[in-house]
Amino acid sequence: MTDLLYSEEEEALRSAVRDLLADHCDAPGVIARTESDAPHDLAAWKALTDGMGLAGLLVPEAQGGQGATHREVAVVLEELGRSVAPVPYLTSAVVATEALLECGDEELLVRLASGRTIGALAVGLHTAPGADFTSVRIEDGSLHGELTGIADAAIADVLLVPAEDGGLYAVQASSVTVTPQVSLDLTRPLATVTLTGAPGRRLGDAAPAVRRALRAGAGLLASEQLGLAEWALTETVRYLKDRKQFNRPVGGFQALKHRLAQLWLEVVNLRAAARNAADALGGGQPAEETALAVAVAQAYAAPVAVRAAEEALQLHGGIGMTWEHPVHLALKRAKADSIAYGTAGAHREALAELVDLRAP
Repeated sequence: MTDLLYSEEEEALRSAVRDLLADHCDAPGVIARTESDAPHDLAAWKALTDGMGLAGLLVPEAQGGQGATHREVAVVLEELGRSVAPVPYLTSAVVATEALLECGDEELLVRLASGRTIGALAVGLHTAPGADFTSVRIEDGSLHGELTGIADAAIADVLLVPAEDGGLYAVQASSVTVTPQVSLDLTRPLATVTLTGAPGRRLGDAAPAVRRALRAGAGLLASEQLGLAEWALTETVRYLKDRKQFNRPVGGFQALKHRLAQLWLEVVNLRAAARNAADALGGGQPAEETALAVAVAQAYAAPVAVRAAEEALQLHGGIGMTWEHPVHLALKRAKADSIAYGTAGAHREALAELVDLRAP
């Protein structure tokens, strides 16, 4: 039976990442970045990559990585979710890296593992694993087309672009036009990528690479949502212990106790689902079992993360409605994550197909 408990090494990794983020991604700093033209925190990214080598966790040691598993990556994402860190970890160190691992491109893998090169898969953030995705056309050996909803494209150095010939191409970001889109989550901005005669290097077949990348992204996104939900619950409990009404702590009122107890149960269940998805992705299980674990995690994770953030906003009262309080960052990230890599409904449909419980 699989042990989903955190190992000593994973707890040590969590502690190190949490300490680093406390120094680099405090709430006032993240909020200030959302008001600027540079929402990404490159100092935090450099500390995570150069300082700790976390960009290469999924990359084999032979390609300059750490040769770790998805379980360690999940721990990192939990902490990034807790702080709503504006770094391209999920898009570069997970999704783009998984696509390159499928294609077997060692040169780019080495660059992404170092963190000095940031990659982005040029597929809309809303795309679910196994769903159709937009490809660009090829004319005279160069790439032409427009791709929308690309997460972290504004900070990427290289884009992995699917083309109509079935190939996945590496395209330098300097050769395309990146236009920011209005995004609810300002810590993970979206953009439209326009290619007009952009040169590209074919890496391999797009379909299996995109499918693998999106499955890993969806499965490990649940860990980010778990971290966010745990932060919302913890901060709400802390606030209700301190806040007083009628000369007694607000948290002592039975109605609020019931709401928090119900949320705690949902977060505990989310932890189990997220850990199972991370373990399945890195455990060499059959593809169908991995797909099942990912579908279960995402079908459950999005509603819980959104509810946790909404409860935090409501139970913080007036202070929770202010721009200065970080709960709005969590709510926006939870809402944006709820449609990233497929909605909960899309994953429930996939789950029904996998277990042969299709609707009549």
